Amino acid sequence: MYVNYMKTIRERYLKLGYQPYRWFHAEEDSVPFTPLFKKIKECRVGLLSTSGAYSLGQSAYHYKDDSSLRSIDKNCPPEDIRFSHITENYLTSPRKDPNCILPLGPLLRLETEGEIGELAARVFSCMGGIYSQRKVIEEIAPEIYSRFVSQEVDVALLVPM
Repeated sequence: MYVNYMKTIRERYLKLGYQPYRWFHAEEDSVPFTPLFKKIKECRVGLLSTSGAYSLGQSAYHYKDDSSLRSIDKNCPPEDIRFSHITENYLTSPRKDPNCILPLGPLLRLETEGEIGELAARVFSCMGGIYSQRKVIEEIAPEIYSRFVSQEVDVALLVPM
């Protein structure tokens, strides 16, 4: 079934009392390229999913501009992963198999097989449907970066929803 994502998001935000969503456009030269100085087999890998994932016992996300983050143990069992997101209609598959949007299982397998150095002890999730671009740029992105730095992450896998 085809879903017009742009129309769905616009309608959802209007129902929440926001003005029509303004899609972000980064300046072409605003994202610097940083070469990897280690082999991936030697790297600690961080993970961020914008799927609204959280683990059993943590609070679900609320929908109106929830800019909070969840820290999830890398060994959290798949049956303990939950999702709460403004775009609920896109969560059917992740609720059946969380690895499709929070790939803990595949990354742990790569760690075991020696294909990556290791997966960081804590992985992170936020709700990607955050209306405030200012919050993302000034608060959320720096906080995620800080959390990756504190875990000495060499490279991060960003999984958007």
